[in-house]
Amino acid sequence: MGVFDIIGPIMIGPSSSHTAGAIRIGRLARFILGEEPRKAHIFLHGSFARTFKGHGTDKALVAGLLGLTVDDEKVREALELAREKGLEVYWGFKDLGEVHPNSVELDLKGNQNHVKVVASSIGGGEILLSRLDGFEVEFKGELPGLVAIYPDQRGVVAQVASILAYHKINIATMRVSRERAGGRALMAVETDQEISPPAREALLSLSVLERLVILPRV
Repeated sequence: MGVFDIIGPIMIGPSSSHTAGAIRIGRLARFILGEEPRKAHIFLHGSFARTFKGHGTDKALVAGLLGLTVDDEKVREALELAREKGLEVYWGFKDLGEVHPNSVELDLKGNQNHVKVVASSIGGGEILLSRLDGFEVEFKGELPGLVAIYPDQRGVVAQVASILAYHKINIATMRVSRERAGGRALMAVETDQEISPPAREALLSLSVLERLVILPRV
């Protein structure tokens, strides 16, 4: 156990779960969208739904969508900053099923992309992304990585793994899911090293990938 595990993250706000974790969820969703969000439909579940204003979860989620970090003083002004930047935010409540009480669904639209994610703040500022565009995933944002969507066919996972290995990038975790045999599939990979620009270019050259998002640590 380290010092971080005892005292928690350095952050703005009263609660690591409701503030630091919520900011990291927003940041991860922003990176997955791959561009500046223009519209956000945010559906709160469980404890998030009951205490989101009192604990500042609303400001924290929006701060993350704006790209702010957990120790940024501007987190307190996130709702005003969103209005200034033209980010439309709509709030709602939803039972997301068998997920952590501190969970949220984010439906985000940019000028080009649209994503829907479900993520949870699981304590101490840690998060877990569990659903992405209908696919089951496990992504914590503690490591860099990638998300790829592609047709379910032989060899795609091997091609991605080979490129990462060639560029000396070690795979820490990998989760693959699919709609059905032969349908669309999603690969979520966490790596020990940042995915370098040459590795990114090599991955982008794989025409079989419908979408590729390179993710930093959040």
